Amino acid sequence: MSETSVLTRAEAVERHRLLDVRTVHVDLDLTLGREVFGSTTVIRFGCTTPGAGTYLDVKPSGLRRVVLNGRELDAAALRAGRFPLTGLAADNELTVEADMAYSHTGEGMHRFTDPADGEDYVYTQAFLDDGPRVFASFDQPDLKARYTVCVTAPQQWTVVGNGVGRQVSPGRWEFAPTPPISSYLVAVVAGPLHSVRAEHDGIPLGLHCRRSLAAHLDADAAELLEITRQGFDHYHRAFRHRFPFDSYDQCFVPEFNAGAMENPGCVTLRDDYVFRSAVTDTEREHRAMVVVHEMAHMWFGDLVTMTWWDDLWLNESFAEYMAYRVTAASTRFTGAWTGFAANRKTWGYDADQRPSTHPVAPTTVEDTAQALQNFDGISYAKGAAALRQLVAWLGEEAFLAGVNDHVDAHAFGNATLDDLLRALAAASGRDVHGWADRWLRTTGVDTLRVTDGRIAHTSADGVLRPHRLTVGHYRRTAGGGLELADRVPLDLPADGSGARPGTAELTLPNDTDLGFVKVRLDPGSWRTVRSSLGAVPEDLARAVLWGSARDQVLDGELAPGEYLELVAAHLPGESSVHLVDAVLSFARGFVVDCAVPPAGRPAALAGLAGVCRSLLRRTDGEPERGEPDRGEQDRSEPDRTGLRLVAVRGLIGTADDTRTAELRDWLAAGTVPGGPELDPDLRWLLLLRLCVHGAAGEPEIAAALAADPSSTGEEGAARCRAALPDPGAKEAAWQALFHGELSNYLASATAEGLWQPEQADLLDELTVRYFTELGPAAARRGPALARVLTAVGFPVFAATERTVRAAEACLADPDLTAAARRGLVDRLDTLRRAVRARALAEG
Repeated sequence: MSETSVLTRAEAVERHRLLDVRTVHVDLDLTLGREVFGSTTVIRFGCTTPGAGTYLDVKPSGLRRVVLNGRELDAAALRAGRFPLTGLAADNELTVEADMAYSHTGEGMHRFTDPADGEDYVYTQAFLDDGPRVFASFDQPDLKARYTVCVTAPQQWTVVGNGVGRQVSPGRWEFAPTPPISSYLVAVVAGPLHSVRAEHDGIPLGLHCRRSLAAHLDADAAELLEITRQGFDHYHRAFRHRFPFDSYDQCFVPEFNAGAMENPGCVTLRDDYVFRSAVTDTEREHRAMVVVHEMAHMWFGDLVTMTWWDDLWLNESFAEYMAYRVTAASTRFTGAWTGFAANRKTWGYDADQRPSTHPVAPTTVEDTAQALQNFDGISYAKGAAALRQLVAWLGEEAFLAGVNDHVDAHAFGNATLDDLLRALAAASGRDVHGWADRWLRTTGVDTLRVTDGRIAHTSADGVLRPHRLTVGHYRRTAGGGLELADRVPLDLPADGSGARPGTAELTLPNDTDLGFVKVRLDPGSWRTVRSSLGAVPEDLARAVLWGSARDQVLDGELAPGEYLELVAAHLPGESSVHLVDAVLSFARGFVVDCAVPPAGRPAALAGLAGVCRSLLRRTDGEPERGEPDRGEQDRSEPDRTGLRLVAVRGLIGTADDTRTAELRDWLAAGTVPGGPELDPDLRWLLLLRLCVHGAAGEPEIAAALAADPSSTGEEGAARCRAALPDPGAKEAAWQALFHGELSNYLASATAEGLWQPEQADLLDELTVRYFTELGPAAARRGPALARVLTAVGFPVFAATERTVRAAEACLADPDLTAAARRGLVDRLDTLRRAVRARALAEG
């Protein structure tokens, strides 16, 4: 990576004071080969102080020409991604011609060759400061402009952009000028795309993917378009301002780092969301949530954009909250809030208890490098949970009135948190600023602990937040199950006084999951949970209880073995796919692989396999005897197809070396007994497990890749090769990961295969090397790969004090990049929790 400067807030304030960017014309030439593309930018802008100077952001492979007001400038003046501009006039025209390098890490203009058919595709990702890798700009969110984009591409390609486009001659595409938008939102997607087009409420709609996924997109198009229409209808009811752009294309693109990006009129989504193998309904629900999340950004993020990156949460928390609300209220996925509780909020809880925690709305984000590190579970999940609290306090009518006033006041412009708070306060008559000081300007998670009928309210940071939630009291039924006796609304002030909501067989604070809190039960209620968790009648309440058990493991309050006992006792009868998937993932990924001592791991893994077999038997036909009695309050039918798929995935993933013959039989038969058939994803998962145990090798991997020569197949093969229990295979994976040029997805797959707890002895030396080679690799490959190396690339299974010390020594390196440092801090926190949990297990 070449050195580039980060933009500071002070620099952005000064440049905004000086410049008025009016129009930007971007002309891209995608016909120059596989390494670079041509980029010509013409910027027309005003200057409030004629004669002053500033700088332009541009990160080229080669800068060919810069012309300011007809004056040729020396291209050699470029330093660290900045080109100096002096002697500005009141009105200026700047032309920049450059060659830009294609990326293979999802930053700037990403180029991808589809191994299924050899076709090439490109797409842009300009967030947060990667736009200058595509075109020259004054790259900060509060210098909005009208963008006109033209693209020259191979004649067989389709090009999609922010506005309605047309092919004016073979290979030449022109797009309608945009309304004023920020530079990081400009987008282009191009290649021999497969497209599905429709229209809704006067808005042209498009779905696009690479040709090799055409059949899969066609199979899902009806559902995707239905979700899109339902989202637009909901937002048009909620917002006074109609959809502010001229079209709405959703482009499913390969090797995308995020879930999706809200480019106005040209949303990019990872093409994993074009399902080519069987998925559960909860995975379809998550995809629907992503679709309406990005749609919410059309208003909150694109129409009204944050002034500076300290208000990133204004984009993400709002879109996250609205996505779950819209999904639950306006689509068939009415249980979306259970998914939020079981899978999404844990991201926020974990992030808010790490050393790297920060306020939802930090008071200072000094530069773009710091801003990028705040793109996390706090800005998304915790922020959405905080907004849910705010809506519960203000009421939805007052909340939406304030939001609409805010959007009307700042449409096509920029705004700050204070702007939004003023609008909400005016609409509601409430002290919203005071609420924000408690919820948005502080860090940490409050704990509600029930003792003798009283709820004690504490916080690790010493700052309490007010909560509006409910307390459920549950009693035994005649059949031995549990039923809700009553639900008490509770307004918990931020003064530490707590509350006395009464007692019951099970007293559960936050039983409808309105709050962002940790819950600790009284001893009697916890005994009820241990014996009857599966009998609690509502999915959300069970999600809160499983979440509490998870918290206790991570906090060193519940031994790993006790958590696994809960899993064995109650997960086989669970009807919610959300909960089965979340609990199995945590039980395997943290408890068994990291927290259980090595000597106890085989038995723990076998126990989880037994749970999966019970779930599989349960989905063979009619409900088994012994399924929990949840009284008359739970009338929902379990998703047996989804439960079976999750159980099969879990059973494959927990297979030990005594079950390789069974896995081979499944692979040979092409099906699990009783179904499902082995689709490509299940085949690769099964082959991976065989490779881990040395029961399959290169011949089987090569045969599988020949049968599935897709990008997913390439990732599966990389994962399997890295997982082989052979020193040569491990070293090859290591060299590719730390010293090669793998794309972001192939790097992630290689890292996932490399670290296997079953191979701890073989991996011991590589665990030590990780901490000496991380820094140079992260510096060489950049932030996207640094995040891969510190997430899936971190050896968290090696939960020992020696690994902790090695990580601490690595953090002491002053040259560690910001992305690597943040990732390492977060993984070290997980590692310390695993070491503590392992010590608790060992007594």
